[in-house]
Amino acid sequence: MSIDTMDAALLRKAFLAGAKSIEAKKEYINELNVFPVPDGDTGTNMTLTIMSAAKEVNQLENPGMKELAKAISSGSLRGARGNSGVILSQLFRGFTKVVGGYDVLTTKIVAEAFQKAVETAYKAVMKPKEGTILTVAKGGAERAMQLAEETEDMSAFLEEVIRHMEEVLAYTPELLPVLKEAGVVDSGGQGLVEIMKGAYDALLGKEIDFDMPVAAPAPKQTGAASNDISTADIKFGYCTEFIIMLEKEYTMDTELQFKAYLESIGDSIVVVSDDDIVKVHVHTNDPGLAIQRALTYGSLTKMKIDNMREEHNERVVSAAETAQTKMPEAPKQPVKRKKDGFVAVSIGTGMNEIFRGLGVDAIIEGGQTMNPSTEDVLMAIDSVPADTVYVLPNNKNIILAAEQAKSLAEDKQVVVIPSETVPQGIAALINYVYDSSAEENKACMTEEMRKVKTGQVTYAVRDTSIDGKEIKQGNIMGLDDKTIRAVGEDIAETAFALLTQMIDENSELVTLYYGEETKETEANALAERVMAEYPDTEVEVHPGNQPIYYYVISVE
Repeated sequence: MSIDTMDAALLRKAFLAGAKSIEAKKEYINELNVFPVPDGDTGTNMTLTIMSAAKEVNQLENPGMKELAKAISSGSLRGARGNSGVILSQLFRGFTKVVGGYDVLTTKIVAEAFQKAVETAYKAVMKPKEGTILTVAKGGAERAMQLAEETEDMSAFLEEVIRHMEEVLAYTPELLPVLKEAGVVDSGGQGLVEIMKGAYDALLGKEIDFDMPVAAPAPKQTGAASNDISTADIKFGYCTEFIIMLEKEYTMDTELQFKAYLESIGDSIVVVSDDDIVKVHVHTNDPGLAIQRALTYGSLTKMKIDNMREEHNERVVSAAETAQTKMPEAPKQPVKRKKDGFVAVSIGTGMNEIFRGLGVDAIIEGGQTMNPSTEDVLMAIDSVPADTVYVLPNNKNIILAAEQAKSLAEDKQVVVIPSETVPQGIAALINYVYDSSAEENKACMTEEMRKVKTGQVTYAVRDTSIDGKEIKQGNIMGLDDKTIRAVGEDIAETAFALLTQMIDENSELVTLYYGEETKETEANALAERVMAEYPDTEVEVHPGNQPIYYYVISVE
């Protein structure tokens, strides 16, 4: 079937089909991850990212190309999770920058859009690595530029682009030895190919179920953004949220005037603009006033108004009915804007308490088991009443999302400390100096956290082979910052084996954070064994209460 052009309706159908395709294959893509740890994996992150955009697209009725491009770009940008999700969102961002300027797409325009997508994604990654989703996308874009000079048949064009992307995908193990040893292709590249295949099926007219699945729950956020307040502290009773679809000129001066107006009728104001839309959050006693002013800029969507006093009373009644001996927390007093504030991603109640003790204002839970999205991080940043907000991702798969949130934040300086583990985040916070500038603090915190070695003990979710180690599903694994160092059947033995490879003559302090499935007595026994083996090294034990990981270990 020959198709020479693609209009907005067909592109919408193809995009939604691509989203459904990767959603159906996400577990298969997860299985391609080299490290068999029970974390939020590539397939899950890419699916949640594209589904965030798909939900916005699905709500549009007969959109034009510009409106459709905006929904794809904005939805994926805010919903991006994990490195693979952020890269995917950047591919969409570059692609839509081109197609949004046309009413009808030809093969030459699509090829140009693919090229812009790759350019945008590569720029977003500080150290691009070949053998990944980036390589597969680049291969597809290069082939598209060649084919655009040869054919105007969109179906034949996309069929050949996908075929070439599959060839590049098959070659990724030659570019990354770790893929070759594990016997897999790059999972992110596979995810991109699945999206393209789904889109191509829709182009050919295949029947697609476009019902969107229910979204995964957002990571829990605690701290400055929590609702632990009394009705006496609720000066403005209605939490009002909506999105403005801009129809008139909206400049920086316009936004400042709009914010000033919202401040005159409420508080807890968040206004985030992104080209043709503005996302608004305000607590007010008269939601109608906020809505009326917003309507002067354009039409409204995703409107939500909650009575916070009523919700609070319901929570109080519920808490009273279920409380046994636990005393209720004292109401939190309003916090004035301060010099510096902190956001940290955390993985357990014990870890949360440690971060709070170090002065963290807002905690996003779920870093390991569910990577937070760009919007999750942005909301946490917005909730902290400070001129400068330091963000500690505490997971290498969240740093890109944090950087993306930084680019969207307004009215405050955001400093992302590139912590890859929770122990690194803790070390960074300990080395924060109040009187230092943001630049000085970032340099010092980053330098000090990199002196910390991190270990983790968990279980394998599938069979694989890494660095000469044969791993079976259910095995206990000890991982350091780089690879899997120990494999065994016993948690304590594997943890000790890992520690023997982490501790050296310069090690002074070992900290064991034990997980929710590990008993304190077991952690203390491990600590005593370490002290007996390394008498010059101090050992501390803390309840981390983290899921999945029996131990998170810090060696300094």
